[in-house]
Amino acid sequence: MATKDALFAISLIPYLGFLWFLTRSGQAPRLALIGFYLTLLFIAVTIPAGIYALKTYGVSLANVDWLHGSAEVFLTLSNIVIVLGFRQAILQARQEAD
Repeated sequence: MATKDALFAISLIPYLGFLWFLTRSGQAPRLALIGFYLTLLFIAVTIPAGIYALKTYGVSLANVDWLHGSAEVFLTLSNIVIVLGFRQAILQARQEAD
């Protein structure tokens, strides 16, 4: 049975494939695409934060509130950028339709 760390690493493969196809399609709003790439920044921040939590406090990242909250800021940022990108695209499409 695969460990949760192995499953996490394996889950990056379909996400990277998603990013590759979304980028190559040229149909995604640019700002939303940037938001999807910012999700990789969240992952890049979360991994060292999780290691730090384990080494320093002996617990998982989810149990160190200040560190977990700080890492989650990057996920929140990426989600906001994605929403703003799609909102901008919708408003632009409506404007072009009028």
